[in-house]
Amino acid sequence: MYERAAFLTAGDRAVVVEYGDAIDEATNLRVRLVTAALTARHDPGIVEIVPTYRSLMVHYDPLRLSRADIEAIVADAEQHLAGVTLPRPRVIDIPTVYGGHYGPDLDDVAAWAGIPKDEVIALHCGREYLVYMMGFMAGFPYLGGLSPRIAMPRLPSPRTRVPTGSVGIAQEQTGIYPTETPGGWRLIGWTPVRIFDATHDPPVLFEAGDYIRFVPATGGQAQAIASQIAAGAWTPTVRHRE
Repeated sequence: MYERAAFLTAGDRAVVVEYGDAIDEATNLRVRLVTAALTARHDPGIVEIVPTYRSLMVHYDPLRLSRADIEAIVADAEQHLAGVTLPRPRVIDIPTVYGGHYGPDLDDVAAWAGIPKDEVIALHCGREYLVYMMGFMAGFPYLGGLSPRIAMPRLPSPRTRVPTGSVGIAQEQTGIYPTETPGGWRLIGWTPVRIFDATHDPPVLFEAGDYIRFVPATGGQAQAIASQIAAGAWTPTVRHRE
């Protein structure tokens, strides 16, 4: 993490505030704290704040504020982080079917890592993943902390269709596709859980700062959960993290 934030111009209406050059929980915590502090100010000149892994982008109205104003506002917010309270992180269990047509790249990941498929599954579901940020589409969680042993690169050529609920890995990240879309991550499983639903409030099941734990399930169990979800009779297991 940088000793001081770096300010990068992003056109005439936005500034990127960068706090580090690596993905780690301390840097991401700083990003979320500053985002919360800026949001609490309700400054009419700030249009939107978009947090990422290690930086945040501040969109502003150039008729009200300048880049220098943004730097001053951010610097002031950084002086008051001790008074910022973030929501207590939750852990959400996501039942997941691994391999077969649910996870067509599981065999390739196992071969690349030189370990059995069962060990890939154990490594993937054996930890809680921090939701570092949401993007590149509505509801897509970028989850850091994947075991380096299975941190396989993206596909050389993206698929034109990735089914909703697919669980993928890319480098030391894992994630869940909230809707059908093209994508280049290695697909190792699938979950019936609707992580994004535009008709719900909030529409996304989790937010940055939460944690996700993947729980192995059979195909039959996943389909039964899918039926319960469709009937409005299923909710995920959620607990607060100590």
